[in-house]
Amino acid sequence: MALNHMYDARLLQQETTVGAGVQVLLLTLLGTAIGMGPAGWLTGLAFALATWAVLTRAVLRSRLRSFGPANRVTLGRATLVGGVTALVADSFESSPPVTVLVALTAVALILDGVDGKVARRTGTSTALGARFDMEVDAFLILVLSVYVSMSLGPWVLLIGGMRYVFVAAARVLPWLNGQLPPSMARKTVAALQGVALLVAGSGYLPYAATAAVVTGALASLLWSFGRDVLWLWSVRDRGQDQAGAAADGTVLRPVPELVAGG
Repeated sequence: MALNHMYDARLLQQETTVGAGVQVLLLTLLGTAIGMGPAGWLTGLAFALATWAVLTRAVLRSRLRSFGPANRVTLGRATLVGGVTALVADSFESSPPVTVLVALTAVALILDGVDGKVARRTGTSTALGARFDMEVDAFLILVLSVYVSMSLGPWVLLIGGMRYVFVAAARVLPWLNGQLPPSMARKTVAALQGVALLVAGSGYLPYAATAAVVTGALASLLWSFGRDVLWLWSVRDRGQDQAGAAADGTVLRPVPELVAGG
């Protein structure tokens, strides 16, 4: 039995290591194609290393028997997000290849609707997979908000930072850890953020139209978060579970989604 567990652990480590290798390969392709500068390289490599370290630790602690097809899709999305992150970091030094940035972002957003479906159809849904998917989504929105803020202003950072502010606030206000009920409106608003930031980052619309699109997205996000906070406040004394402890040992913090999964 011990040998089987060791073998499974090695397989899980191989999966995450391959993911890190693919990330480095993507950075190499981007660097060769566009001449990416030191900021892009360092940021991309830091993302690859951090993703590998955090994900490897999480999968080993979760005691999964296999990495699973859905997690492979999410890992592929994370690789694309790493490429977007490198391009955004490089944009502080030189104008980024907008077409490449938009293409990587669009594919990452489209695949957001794939990993959840794969997990359900293959019966491989796990708390770790849900958390992995959510973190990749949230980080992509944060990176895109940084990029768009360079043209529209720092207020756009509210879109990318709101989820992280919520998590930080939940450490001080435990009632924010309450379990939120499913909501199609929340998922729709969440999905809208990525689309709005992608449109804004593409530069295809006039400045006024771009600002209007992002302002509308931010307004809907504020409404969604505000509604959820009020609901959590209203049920704070009902003795709900403060955090969902998954059967595989992964702890999920039930915060409002920023990008809807499929």
